[in-house]
Amino acid sequence: MANKMWGGRFGQKPDPLMEEINASIDIDRKLYRQDIAASKAHAAMLAKSGIITAQDAKKIAHGLDTILSEIEAGKFAFKRALEDIHMNVESRLAELIGPAAGRLHTARSRNDQVATDFRLWVRDAIDAIDGALAAYQRALAERALQHAATIMPGFTHMQTAQPVTFGHHLLAYVEMAARDRGRFADARARLNESPLGAAALAGTPFPIDRAMTAKDLGFARPMANSLDAVADRDFVLEALSAAAITATHLSRFAEEIVIWSSPLVGLIRLSDRFTTGSSIMPQKRNPDAAELVRAKSGRIVGALLGLLTVMKGLPLAYQKDMQEDKDGAIAAFEALALSIAAMTGMARDLEPDVARMRAAAGEGYSTATDLADWLVRAIKLPFREAHHVTGRIVAKAAEAGVTLDRLPLPAMQVIEPRITKDVFGVLSVDKSVASRAGYGGTAPKNVRAQAKSWLKRLEREGFSAQAQRPSR
Repeated sequence: MANKMWGGRFGQKPDPLMEEINASIDIDRKLYRQDIAASKAHAAMLAKSGIITAQDAKKIAHGLDTILSEIEAGKFAFKRALEDIHMNVESRLAELIGPAAGRLHTARSRNDQVATDFRLWVRDAIDAIDGALAAYQRALAERALQHAATIMPGFTHMQTAQPVTFGHHLLAYVEMAARDRGRFADARARLNESPLGAAALAGTPFPIDRAMTAKDLGFARPMANSLDAVADRDFVLEALSAAAITATHLSRFAEEIVIWSSPLVGLIRLSDRFTTGSSIMPQKRNPDAAELVRAKSGRIVGALLGLLTVMKGLPLAYQKDMQEDKDGAIAAFEALALSIAAMTGMARDLEPDVARMRAAAGEGYSTATDLADWLVRAIKLPFREAHHVTGRIVAKAAEAGVTLDRLPLPAMQVIEPRITKDVFGVLSVDKSVASRAGYGGTAPKNVRAQAKSWLKRLEREGFSAQAQRPSR
């Protein structure tokens, strides 16, 4: 027997291998809420447009609600022979309400149906990610406020560079997450158009109201070109691009947590809640959560590259290749959501070793730039000459085995006689960070102001985001 949903011209059943390669139900069953919502909107529109009767529309809506309840209760039997979520839902609908179910697919195709469902799913995923990133920002900003004056080493090339504050370092990731949220918001705005009603590729001769279904589903408008509506997947690509950048940012912080929590470095400590032990070495405390976040970025970046590869050579309009758009994308968003939750938890959990951070901040002659700047300000040396003089003084301090603020003044004056005792006012790590008071600098007062500003902004966004979110 041919497939009863599409097999009118076929006289034989597909080969079992064909059924296996053609089925997508294992993946697109996750779109069931979106599929049912879109079908209910479509049925309501068909009835209002006079294409089906109000009685049939009522039966369809009731049947779809029943199916939704069955799926959410775990009582729905998904069938691989029915290929996808659309056919599984439609087949069960026919069992529930009879011939009226066959009217639901009037003026639509699985092509515009799946495009609509997936847009709705990606939109929901973006909304969830945005909320998770906001919580991550709040966790970081709260810790930044707590540690606005906690001094730590800043690094370039993984070498001690200049002293910074731990709060300032955490706020850098707040800024990154803000840009991540902005990219997702841009992607959401562009994807928020409805493909429903484009049918297979050319539109439909039925007098449908695409604006009605678009509005009912929370879309800003219908898509303007039926070919584009069913063939486009750049909404997934753009969302995955934002996801990949976000995952990269999370991975960078995760890498720092791995490094900082090593006993050799010892800048922070994670509790038992975010570490694991070894099966053979009882002393171990492994930062597995951070390591897994670092690894999951590869899965997310891979999903983006995979879908780009699928799409790069496809002519218009729909091609079966596009069935491969969901598996990697859904897995990527699930991995990203888990990664954000893990990083949020670690941001709240980690405890800096304040004394070790402060000691490390003074190692490696990290206030050398402060000395060079003092030479420019106090005795008017050109910066390049000041840089050279400072390098010689650092070498002298290294030879003596002392920090810059412990090097005797006469030893400095041997190299530059015009140096006075006032130089010691800039050589401590406290003075160094306090002097970076320009906008965006690491000074504790800046960090406090920025952290408080972010917390107020996030509190305002928490209310406005809920108020502005379209109903659907």
